[in-house]
Amino acid sequence: MFVSNMDKARVLSQALPYIQKYSGKTIVVKYGGNAMINDGLKEAVISDLVLLTCVGINVVLVHGGGPEITEMLGRVGIESKFVNGLRYTDDATIDIVQMVLAGKTNKDLVNRIENIGGRAIGLCGLDGGLIKAKKLDDGKYDYGNVGEIVSVDASVIRDTIDKKYIPVISTVAMGDAQNPVLNINADVAAAKIATALGARNLILLTDIRGVMRDVRDEDTLIPSIKISDVPELIESGVISGGMIPKINCCVDAVMGGVGHTCIIDGRIAHSILIEILSDEGIGTMFTK
Repeated sequence: MFVSNMDKARVLSQALPYIQKYSGKTIVVKYGGNAMINDGLKEAVISDLVLLTCVGINVVLVHGGGPEITEMLGRVGIESKFVNGLRYTDDATIDIVQMVLAGKTNKDLVNRIENIGGRAIGLCGLDGGLIKAKKLDDGKYDYGNVGEIVSVDASVIRDTIDKKYIPVISTVAMGDAQNPVLNINADVAAAKIATALGARNLILLTDIRGVMRDVRDEDTLIPSIKISDVPELIESGVISGGMIPKINCCVDAVMGGVGHTCIIDGRIAHSILIEILSDEGIGTMFTK
């Protein structure tokens, strides 16, 4: 598709107030879903993040890696099991989780950022006591080495940002003597990190457009939701199933002081730039 120089100028002009608004501020992006396994979308996400840093925005990337973990478990002959929607993580599985998330997946993302001129440092929850957790115990199920976050020490992230690097954070956490490494939910980790940093924005990349009044009709997208309206939307069934924990993360982040949070469609190339630097935005935004 041909884009004239005038059209390009209009796009850049529209982005200016948003660049000014976010300059020097921190945004946290939770990266997962289809955008993480499709090479074209992966390149778009990485280029978006590098561009934002070039205009003075501090970017923190928090990632999961479920498909990669499942693939590696299959290679070594370990069956993937899920309990109440969470990956059952026995001792053998936590070794694979740590190897994949803090190793291959994390360093692949760092490498991609560096290859297009960005600067990145890979971190995980174990580094500098960044994320501390305790074993998840809901009194109903045994999840193995799955944790719930107790605390986030964001000092190592701030140090990385101050040195003009993009922190790329994998979501394994420091446990205790009995469970030294714990697998944690990436959405929850991103929300807790955004809160600890006092981020301006938390963006969750997903495989849907956002919150829709009718999940079968993308034209019913709700562009903005006040967090006080979330309980009613859950009660009415507009928000249901796997969206509930994601949206609870958004609500918790806003309640914790994050400026606003967004659920956006990671299947759309450059969706991060559309959300941050355009009048229209994309997906669903949660505010006070």
